[in-house]
Amino acid sequence: MTARSRIITSISVAAALWFIMFSPWTAPHVPFWGAMAASSCILLALGFIFFPDWHKGLKFNLSQIILGIAIAALMWGIFYLGDKLSSLMFSFARPQVDNIYALKDGSMKWLLAAQLLLLTGPAEEIFWRGCIQKALGDALERKNGLKKARFLAALITLASYTLIHIWSFNFMLTMAALVAGAVWGLLFWLKPQWLPALIVSHAIWDAAVFVVFPIM
Repeated sequence: MTARSRIITSISVAAALWFIMFSPWTAPHVPFWGAMAASSCILLALGFIFFPDWHKGLKFNLSQIILGIAIAALMWGIFYLGDKLSSLMFSFARPQVDNIYALKDGSMKWLLAAQLLLLTGPAEEIFWRGCIQKALGDALERKNGLKKARFLAALITLASYTLIHIWSFNFMLTMAALVAGAVWGLLFWLKPQWLPALIVSHAIWDAAVFVVFPIM
């Protein structure tokens, strides 16, 4: 299987999983958090099977953890300001955000926080930046050079990460994916050695913004 085939297959699987979880035709028939946990495991499996070298040279240390916490805090602030501005500009903004938060109704908050922190957040960052963006950069480097290849890889990964959320037909969720994906993608483009910090930031940000410190 070529690198291109592995990348296309992986993104296609992610798109199908997000369709099942978020589309109005399928979402009512599946338990969202169970589907999210299963999807996270599938993304991890794809990462280890198709991109076994993604973790080569990966080093988690105290400085990466602190950096990850700082990035997560910065992103929470960005989303807090974005929420207030969008609520002033668009009448549909807050109801759509409330619809996202409604996904946790009836669930144990500590269990959701644990799933986001220990599984979903890390799985998404490993898959999208550690596997897809890195593999795209490597594949495109042969014809475009390192700098251009990494930039194109960041754009393609961002577009893919954003577009799989359109199945929700929720503008605010799609924009949230665009902004968050842009931050993580930009940082990975500039500093690929920061992948451990990005994994930490994605995990903490998911748990914080959705459960621990929701933006209301």
